[in-house]
Amino acid sequence: MAMFQISNDKITIQVDSMGAELKSLKDVATGREYMWHADPQYWKRTSPVLFPLVGGLKGGVYRLDGKEYRMGQHGFARDMEFKLKSQAAHELWFTLESDEETLRKYPYPFLLELGYELREKSVIVKWVVKNPAGEPMCFSIGGHPAFLCPIEEGTKQTDYSIRLDAKEQVAVSTLLDGLVDGKTVDYKLENGMIPVTEHLFDGDALVIEHDQAHSVALVKPDGEAYLTVDFDAPLFGIWSPPKKQAPFICIEPWYGRCDRADYTGDWTKREWGQHLEPGGTFQTEYTITVA
Repeated sequence: MAMFQISNDKITIQVDSMGAELKSLKDVATGREYMWHADPQYWKRTSPVLFPLVGGLKGGVYRLDGKEYRMGQHGFARDMEFKLKSQAAHELWFTLESDEETLRKYPYPFLLELGYELREKSVIVKWVVKNPAGEPMCFSIGGHPAFLCPIEEGTKQTDYSIRLDAKEQVAVSTLLDGLVDGKTVDYKLENGMIPVTEHLFDGDALVIEHDQAHSVALVKPDGEAYLTVDFDAPLFGIWSPPKKQAPFICIEPWYGRCDRADYTGDWTKREWGQHLEPGGTFQTEYTITVA
């Protein structure tokens, strides 16, 4: 593994070739770090890519063409070494290709490309998935970036809020043992915000589906947003380890989701799954902006 760094006059990022994982995002002028430092006491990761699975499978298995395959939560790309494709002053690209090991767990040839581009005080995280095979391909992909919260000395997490570009409320899909249980809870927004309470994440991630919001910000006690994630994804999660009061919050754009608790269907029919025709390309991005 190797660490790669790019900077402009406002921010600096570091990306690990293991998982092509964003490990650091710092303000050049102040030296302030925004990313969680992967302390295993709470969570050993910082910003893994979730591919070819977002979330977990019922029973840890999926069915395809009459066979069963096992796959761990969030897929395998986060634990694989990516190759550096290119490095420029303000942009990095990494690649991961299918091999014999991935084909045993996931019988689709693929090429996954991850890019990071700096623009002013923003990091644009880019995903490209290519299907080089002669058969259709099904997959999910998602982000899982963890941001420090609290961010300022002398404050505690419950002084902060999460702001969404939604109306008066959002419907949150609830989880049971890591799977969607088919129920929703309405969260009323106070001036567009959900206060971070001690028990906000006791039931695991807040899963918000059906394009209810496309911009999520972490807001300081003074009411000012210090970090915003913008995305086109149709659903997303907001997460911190349940009942741990961990000093970070994840904002996760998703093109896919865990199984429902009662799902027994085929891999190709999973909710929010993505489909690529032979020779096809899936391409999207999300943006992290710091104040």
